[in-house]
Amino acid sequence: MKTYTKDPARIAQLSREEFYVTQQSGTERPGTGKLLYNKEPGIYVDIVSGEPLFASADKFESHCGWPSFTRPIANVEEFEDRTHGMIRTEVRSKHGDSHLGHVFPDGPRDRGGLRYCINSASLRFVHLRDMEAEGYGDYIDQVEDIA
Repeated sequence: MKTYTKDPARIAQLSREEFYVTQQSGTERPGTGKLLYNKEPGIYVDIVSGEPLFASADKFESHCGWPSFTRPIANVEEFEDRTHGMIRTEVRSKHGDSHLGHVFPDGPRDRGGLRYCINSASLRFVHLRDMEAEGYGDYIDQVEDIA
C-alpha cells in the first residue's frame, strides 16, 4: 500500500491560491474552481500528498459554486470549525493535513444526505484511464464511467 505524507517539495510548487487554500485554510471564490464542472470519470486526490479522497461517482451538482461530493472514498478527517462566526465541520486530508473544504447536511437524501463542499485548489484529478499507472488501481471499482 502506498504511503502518503505532507510533501514540503510539493508545497513549494503550489500556486498562491493552492497554498492559501490548503495550508492557510482559505477558500477559493465560488464558481472559479478548475474542477467545478469536471464530469470525467476518475478520482480526486490531495494536491499536496496525493492521497485519494473522492470519486467521480460521488460528485454531484449542488449549485453552491464548489465541487460537491456525497461521500469520501478515503483519507478524510472532519473537525469542528468555529471561524467566521459560524459552527461548521471542516474537512482535511488525513495524511497531508490539507484544508479541503467543509461538509454540510444538505446533500441528496437518497445518497446519504451529506454535501462535501470542496475547493478545487486542494485537489488534483486523476482520470480513470491513468489511475492504474499512477498507483490508484485499488480505487477503480469506486469510479463510475460517466463519460
